[in-house]
Amino acid sequence: MGLLASSVTLFVLAFLLGSIPWGVIISRVFFHTDVREHGSGNIGTTNAMRTMGKAGGIAVFVLDFGKGILSGVLAWLVFAQLLDPAAATASARDVLSGTAFLGCIWGHIFSPWLKFKGGKGIAVAVGCMFVAFGPLVACIELALFVVVVAVSRHVSAGSVAAAVLCPFMALWRFWNTPVAFVMCTAAALTVVWAHRSNIKRLREGTESRIGVKEKDAR
Repeated sequence: MGLLASSVTLFVLAFLLGSIPWGVIISRVFFHTDVREHGSGNIGTTNAMRTMGKAGGIAVFVLDFGKGILSGVLAWLVFAQLLDPAAATASARDVLSGTAFLGCIWGHIFSPWLKFKGGKGIAVAVGCMFVAFGPLVACIELALFVVVVAVSRHVSAGSVAAAVLCPFMALWRFWNTPVAFVMCTAAALTVVWAHRSNIKRLREGTESRIGVKEKDAR
């Protein structure tokens, strides 16, 4: 299978994997409610924790994070098993990594099972980043997120900061593969777009802080 066909196949698989709405599934099956009917209405970790408590929130984070990791693993499997050996280059590997990153994030944010609505992409992005970008880059992103949240007390500020850093990390990681860089940048911009309401509240000074009454959800 050539690189184009492999990339299309991988994108579809990563998109479908990312689209699994664990926040909704966990809330309905184990808490007999719908996370979308509470708080911000978002299906991500922060709103899940507010709606279902620590156990529910942690479960949603782990499963969303796992979607990202599995998407990254899929990229490696496609590279190792499906790609035409003649095309198995470092650039091809990078393209597949970028494809998995974009696919799982878009699947999460535009879940077809929720009328193309979903979460904000942070947990799934970091999960995939550990495989697609490597642990070092993922840890740098996490460190920035933690520092910004600790200073600002806004989860959304940390999320947006990490998303803004992502294209620079992609440029560093995929400096010789423009296609991979473009896909990762598109994914990061989509995450920023998904936080548009949070950004508006941050600018207005009305975004809730950790320890007060959060309105943000990833």
